[in-house]
Parts: sequence; structure tokens; C-alpha cells
Amino acid sequence: MKKILIYAAVIALMTACNNQTQTTEETETKKEEMKQELNLTQEWDKVFPLSDKVNHRKVTFETQYGLTLAADLYTPKDANGSLPAIAVSGPFGAVKEQSSGLYAMRMAERGFVALAFDPSFTGESGGEPRRTASPDINTEDFMAAIDHLSKLENVDAERIGIIGICGWGGIALNAAAADTRIKATVASTMYDMTRISGNGYYESNDNEAGRHAARKALAKQRLADPMAMAGGVIDPLPEEVPQFVKDYHAYYKTPRGYHKRSGNSNDGWRVIGTQAYANARFLYYINEIRSAVLVMHGAEAHSRYFGEAAYKYMVEGQAEGYNFIGKPNPNPENKQLLIIPGATHCDLYDGGEGNYIPWDTLAEFFSKNL
Repeated sequence: MKKILIYAAVIALMTACNNQTQTTEETETKKEEMKQELNLTQEWDKVFPLSDKVNHRKVTFETQYGLTLAADLYTPKDANGSLPAIAVSGPFGAVKEQSSGLYAMRMAERGFVALAFDPSFTGESGGEPRRTASPDINTEDFMAAIDHLSKLENVDAERIGIIGICGWGGIALNAAAADTRIKATVASTMYDMTRISGNGYYESNDNEAGRHAARKALAKQRLADPMAMAGGVIDPLPEEVPQFVKDYHAYYKTPRGYHKRSGNSNDGWRVIGTQAYANARFLYYINEIRSAVLVMHGAEAHSRYFGEAAYKYMVEGQAEGYNFIGKPNPNPENKQLLIIPGATHCDLYDGGEGNYIPWDTLAEFFSKNL
């Protein structure tokens, strides 16, 4: 009887292993079937020149939503062994040929493997309809980038960080709260897209009546023309516009930052594309992020209040603009707020005329925490 039981156990174990193999094979097959064929531009078409200190190649990877994302992988020349890595995206409505690619290249110059990716539905990445957004899918984009980096032979999977720029700064914090593989996060010149979508600039629409009117307009838009676009930088500029609109124009509509695939440089993104953002709140659990975080903002940025409030809530569990109250962060010592004197919002896209982005400071932050 004992031999029979042992034999049965061995058979069960072999069956389980075979099933596991089949499951793995089936998973890989399904992944291959989900892959979308992307038409990637092979020539250099960034708004910045390629550094002679890095190697560059185009790559693709898949998200758990079955979408294929396009990315630029930057690696330091003559680097050996397993290196720390950083995934970069943003600004919201921009493409990897603009700010995120520059950040990735500068980090690669300083010894990191860096991946700048186009979000789902954006740029060279897959997904229909184009230029739409989702709190869940956009957070998954960052986590899928971590998946991809973790599997590269020249990357130390235990030393991966992320950089989110502008609207993707808030998305980066949301990803850091969800994914413990992320060991260090930089949120640069950040917007909280859920907060501004629901409350408007400076909380100007933060009331039930205002939100109801916005919801009603979006519901009407879905039936009138769900594919309508808005949000591209206005051109030519009217005489009377806020300074930050002029700053956006100076980046997105001039050779400094214009790109043909960028929504911000052209006709924007779908009017109803951020409908779900308006009824979500990203940063509820950022006060529980144990890994290192650097929130970086320009002193003269119109968006500075987003970064300062997010930092305060992340450390203390409460802040102006947040209706929820949480407990103080268990690891406040590795959280940092960096305000750059003289810098506007868009100055932290590419450094601006004052070369405001402290590249070596960012590299030091990641080197210390990865």
C-alpha cells in the first residue's frame, strides 16, 4: 500500500509539472498572439540629438491588457554587468521623442539602463482608439515597463526605478504605491491628472454642481462625437493668455519640442479620453510607499501645488486638496521635495534656457536608492 501511495504521489507531481509547463507554454503562445505589429520609425526623429555616450535601439513590450508598447532603450556605452534601470514616461499627451526620451538618455549617460516608452494609445504604441487614457491602463503601462526591464540580461531586476513627467508624475506615484518592485521614483513637474480632471485648476470646479455639469457635457459628447479631439496647445496664441499657456506653446509648438506624433503639439487627445480620471483619485495610498521618492518642481511652475500637496500627503497622510486622511508614512526619511528656483513647469521638460534640470542630482538619488 505504501508503494502505491508513493507511486500515486509521483504521478501527481509529474502531472502538476506537465500542467505547469503547458500553462507556461500556453501563456507564451497567448502573448505572441496578442502582440500587435507596430510600425516603428528607425531613423532618429527626437527633438534632441543623440548623445555619443549611449547606445540606442527601439524595443516593444506587452502590457497585461494585451497592448503592445513602443519604447526607446538607452544604455551606457562600454558598460558591463548588471546595471540599475529606470523606466520613463510623460508628459501627458507627449511622446517618447520629446521630454521622456531626453530624461532616459541623460540617465543612460550616467550609468543606468533607461527605457522611454509611449503610453498605450499614444505615439508609436498600440491601442485603439488613439490618444485616449485610463487610470488603470496608464498605471499598468509603468508596471509593464518594469516587467520588460526585469527580463533584460544587462539589468539588475532588484534595482529598478521610474521617472514620471508632468501628468505622468502622478501616474508614477500611483505605480510606486502599487508595485513594490519599484525601488525609487522621481515625479518631475507633476500633475495629478485625477485631481485636475475632477476639480479643475486650483480647485476652481471642486463642487458637486461643477462636476455634475462636466459629467453631463461628457455624456452628451459621447453621443455627439466620441472621437473628437481637444487639448492640443493653441496656435497661434491669443494676446491674453496665462503665462503657462505661453510656456506650453514655447515647447510644443516650436522646434524646441514639436513632434508630429505628439498630441500636445497637434490636436490633443480625445475629449472623453479623461472621463474616468475625473471620477478617480490616484494618490490614496502614496502615504504607504516605503521606497524612495523625489518630487521635483519648478518654483515658478503653475503646477507646483500638485507636487507640494502630493509630497505632503505622502509623508504626513493629509494635505490641502485631499479630502481623505491617512496615517503618516512609515518611511518618511527617504522622501524628498526638491524645488528648483526660477524654473517654470516646462523648464523641467528639457531644462529650458536656464538648464534647470539637475541631472547629476537625479543620478545621485537613483544611485543611492537602487
